[in-house]
Amino acid sequence: MTAVQPSLITTLPGSAYTDATLFSLEQERIFEQTWTCVALAADLTGPGAFRTVTVGRESVVLVRGRDGAVRGFLNVCRHRGAALCTEESGQLRRNLQCPYHAWTYSLSGELIAAPNLTTMPDVDRAEYGLHVVHLREWLGYVWVCLAADPPSFDDDVIGEVVTRLGDVDSIDRYDVGALVLGRRIRYDVASNWKLIVENFMECYHCATIHPELTEVLPEFADGFAAQYFVGHGAAFAPDAQGFTVDGRAGADRLPGIAEDQDRRYYAITIKPQVFVNLVPDHVIVHRMTPLAADRTVVECDWLFAPGVTEIDASVELFHRVNQQDFAACERTQPGMGSRAYRNGGVLVPSEHHIGEFHRWVSDRLA
Repeated sequence: MTAVQPSLITTLPGSAYTDATLFSLEQERIFEQTWTCVALAADLTGPGAFRTVTVGRESVVLVRGRDGAVRGFLNVCRHRGAALCTEESGQLRRNLQCPYHAWTYSLSGELIAAPNLTTMPDVDRAEYGLHVVHLREWLGYVWVCLAADPPSFDDDVIGEVVTRLGDVDSIDRYDVGALVLGRRIRYDVASNWKLIVENFMECYHCATIHPELTEVLPEFADGFAAQYFVGHGAAFAPDAQGFTVDGRAGADRLPGIAEDQDRRYYAITIKPQVFVNLVPDHVIVHRMTPLAADRTVVECDWLFAPGVTEIDASVELFHRVNQQDFAACERTQPGMGSRAYRNGGVLVPSEHHIGEFHRWVSDRLA
């Protein structure tokens, strides 16, 4: 006899969202051990272009080399530990040079010069080069992993897309890497990163706080998120001409997508910190950087085909969704510290898949 699953299942306890020691452990065992998406490759526009990003507890500097390749290094001088780059982004004149004692590294990370280095012939310049981080480019983004032996990118990143859509061809048809940045908005959210992931994964809240979204995607008003079902995309309302704040037509449909992908929205969660949103004429990518147990920075990029200029109505729809979602997460965060939430809350059936995310987190902290 098959056991009947209860309607309500428990969540993580409130301390999972407030405890600073636990947050540090998440940084160490999740964000420093998995592949994370850190930058749009096109932002590194030419040789010497750099960007500093936070990965777990580390600062990483991304640099485009003279050979056109992007490389990543821990943003720490091998001499006395000073930060090499203190700006978020910029253009190097020739090399990476520490502003403290002028140890100088090539764009490939090798130690090439330092004051009085010629008087120290026993110093191995290769051994004292910068610490390299593992790096991949996919969907036009730079992904890094700090682990000495990184997990399979195909399994852990591309595999998430296959699990959601059923195959990788479905996302390849959008040719995301060929799209260009139309708008970027950065949100500083006073919330634990897991609350943001949980919010994105479910739509039980959609009818309550997303009036604009449910006008375009009416099935979301029923409470089931599109990503709850493998391969399913939420259909546009019959009178919605595009994925825009008022339902007006957006840009032309991306040329590669299949007929059955037209007029549909697909949401993908790539654990631990990426959300990908696919619609017929553009793609929206969220990248999260957890900075504290109760603070997360989210960068949201709207990507369009080259030459598309009329994007305001498209951007405004998901900008409002973001504002509504992040406000909900910020309203929830204080409750995580309440004695009423000491043992956690509950998930209704349309949220049960969030329990799988909780198990994923717990397994990596065990």
